[in-house]
Amino acid sequence: MFNLPIDRRSFFRLSAAAVSTSFLNTKLSFAATPDSTPANSLDSGYVRLFPTLSSAKFTKEDLMRLANGDGADLIGMSSEPEVLKKTDGSHVRDEQGHLVLTSTAENEQDDEENFGMSAGYSYLGQFIDHDLTLNPIDHFGPIVSGAPAKNLRTAAFDLDCIYGRGPADQPYLYQDDGRRLLEGRALTRAGASSAAHDHPRLNGRAILGDKRNDENVLVSQMHGVFIAFHNRVAVDFPQASFDELRSIVTLHYQWMVLTDFLPKLLEPEVLPALLPGFGEGGRVSRTQPKLTFTASLKPGQIPLEFTDAAYRFGHSLIRSVYRLNTEMRGTDQEQSTNPGLSGRRQIFAASHYAGLNGFREYPADWAIDWKLYFEIDRKLDYRAVTEGAKRVQPSYKIDTSLVNPLAYLPEFSMPGDAAAMQRDKNGQPVERKGQVANLALRNLMRGVQDQLPSGEDVARAMGIAPIAIADLKVGRANVDGLTQNRSVSEYGESFQTATPLWFYILAESQYVWTQKALKVPNATVAQRNAIPTRLGPVGGQLVAQTFVALMKNDPKSILNTNPQWKPQYLRNGRFDMPALIVAAGLG
Repeated sequence: MFNLPIDRRSFFRLSAAAVSTSFLNTKLSFAATPDSTPANSLDSGYVRLFPTLSSAKFTKEDLMRLANGDGADLIGMSSEPEVLKKTDGSHVRDEQGHLVLTSTAENEQDDEENFGMSAGYSYLGQFIDHDLTLNPIDHFGPIVSGAPAKNLRTAAFDLDCIYGRGPADQPYLYQDDGRRLLEGRALTRAGASSAAHDHPRLNGRAILGDKRNDENVLVSQMHGVFIAFHNRVAVDFPQASFDELRSIVTLHYQWMVLTDFLPKLLEPEVLPALLPGFGEGGRVSRTQPKLTFTASLKPGQIPLEFTDAAYRFGHSLIRSVYRLNTEMRGTDQEQSTNPGLSGRRQIFAASHYAGLNGFREYPADWAIDWKLYFEIDRKLDYRAVTEGAKRVQPSYKIDTSLVNPLAYLPEFSMPGDAAAMQRDKNGQPVERKGQVANLALRNLMRGVQDQLPSGEDVARAMGIAPIAIADLKVGRANVDGLTQNRSVSEYGESFQTATPLWFYILAESQYVWTQKALKVPNATVAQRNAIPTRLGPVGGQLVAQTFVALMKNDPKSILNTNPQWKPQYLRNGRFDMPALIVAAGLG
């Protein structure tokens, strides 16, 4: 991404001061149960894959420094904001004195973009997470028990985040026939026609099987895609019962997860080794999963190493800004003064106009054009920058840098009026007292709260040689980062011999990317920056084996269905996420 210069001490004051103050002033305890006490004793809910490993110990101060930097030489996992600057280098401010945020123009190469995965998969991944897990406990206080919390989702790829408890128990999610799901009011693309719909709402709140699927505009409309797909299946199978419809939809969903989503995250050899023969001849085929450390998981169990660390890799995929459709072009003033952001929206912002914040009435003219998020009618290619607003938006790379808007999660920021949240003097959201709004810090703290082992210990337990601490870097996976990123060991004494599992998984992916970028002969800067990132050996196995184990443990899943089953809604001979969107009438 285009980097506008900014004083690092100023940035630390802007993005970390509020978080630091509330965090340090909150009495938090990271006291753990004895390391010799296994917490893997429940028959359901969250469990540990490696219960005999000691929980990793890190100080609050070091975790904060890793999340936010030190205000001087060290840049933290929460990246710098991109702001407009005057010719003299001073910040551009609006009439309220707020900093003016910007972004790399759409017709310029953004060196953070991941050309192995289009942007829509970031929110498909979030949707999948909401289908698998829900932990209502959201605090970082003292641990009162060695037993992990219950999971309020089914830990199965069964779309319960869409279906809830079904039409018999939650009829308000369904149409009168009890077969089709309800949709809300029609949406447009800045006034142009669209087939998209908002959700049914009550006082602005979406009526959904899982409220989190309204926490940002993109996952909200991803939920809508699956509703539309279910309703298409209901029309195509008019005699099918609701249970039969749900089975058809979930089998297609699981096929897509195993043949489209998961392969994009992994090195090519990983999934065929876990699921030999799956998908041969376009059918399920007879497949015997080859699991190792997840083989002992019981139905309903889901690993904390997955939920608290490995699957949170998706936070690094999130872009700072997105284009919803090509009809939204911004005001004339925006086009002239800030063309890099004009017509696009930040993933989160203090201003509701500027951000894709959720938990509110969906703007009626913000319908998403999914062709900008998936390869439906054009390819994801770094050379397509000349197409500007019409190109497929990539996700960002899997690395140790999270975009700056994720330092101010709206759910943990102070509410304001109908137009914006409460802002500080620079226009950033104000953190709620006693809350932690910085996502990187939340993830690091959660790993300690739930007593996760270090990344190095997990690697060794999996039979994988851990990466040297010196090679675990903080920053972006781009050519500049090859020389500028600093080792995590410089961020505190806690990280001299071990690192948090979540950080390790991101840094592992970045390390693998670095090796590839250094070995490409005669490559240009643009070509090196366009090398995609994938999960490394530890992260890839944790995610892939958990996915496969959850399906293996579900008697209704695609791994336990008729081996002759095959998807019916093919597009170009495949059923992937673009095919699902087209079948849903939204492509």
